[in-house]
Amino acid sequence: MRQDLKSLPKTLADDVARNLVMVARMLDSEPEEAYKYSRVALRLASRVASVREAAGFASYMTQRYSEALTEFRAARRMTGRADLWPVMADCERGLGRPERALAMAGEPEVKQLDKAGQVEMRLVAAGARTDMEQFDAAVVTLQSPELASSAIHPWTARLRYAYAEALIAAGRADEARDWFAKAAEADTDGVTNASERLAEIDGLEFVDALDPELDEDEQGAEAKAAPARHKVAVDDTGEDRVIFEDEEDVEEYYDEDDLEVEEDHEGEADKKK
Repeated sequence: MRQDLKSLPKTLADDVARNLVMVARMLDSEPEEAYKYSRVALRLASRVASVREAAGFASYMTQRYSEALTEFRAARRMTGRADLWPVMADCERGLGRPERALAMAGEPEVKQLDKAGQVEMRLVAAGARTDMEQFDAAVVTLQSPELASSAIHPWTARLRYAYAEALIAAGRADEARDWFAKAAEADTDGVTNASERLAEIDGLEFVDALDPELDEDEQGAEAKAAPARHKVAVDDTGEDRVIFEDEEDVEEYYDEDDLEVEEDHEGEADKKK
């Protein structure tokens, strides 16, 4: 970005940089605000590739897919890079043109992508197949060495999660459970809701739990001071209530026969046979 902005007068470059910083800072949490900052930067420096790219992502995150595609195409013309190809294809999906997204997955630009970009393109292509109700083809599209690998990369959780969703759509729910579990294992940053989907399949519901010995007023005060310290897993009968520190303990617990776990407010577990 700095290199791009060197072509501008210093005062103008500083103004553009401030707006781009705000776009980056707010893109995930407040995309509409990020979009507003991106439009200011675009008015100030529409001939700068990093500005066009930032405007593209802000438009994309607010589902303004036509605008996003225009900005990404402009950025790509300016730089000659192929790394925006997957998100451009996803814009085609957003515009209701999955067949175009699928065609882009077969273009030479895909070979120019790094491993992360190729995985992203595979995800977009599978999504396009799903849009077209080609559910079995979506499953096949996601089958790859990257999916089979036990190594964890930034895209691993999303790839496994997409595969689980594709299996569900293809009517293969039994296989999907294992892939939701694998996605949850890889998802240390919480980019998917794999743990919740896994619990849903297993008939569990996670609710916040406070100390049952506190009276109603005290529980209200504790909730304001520190939201739930534990999770309670409730099976589909509503009878089996077990307190865990987090969802990841549930599967391990249910592998143990006839084990009942009670956990106090201080977090000390008391196990009984």
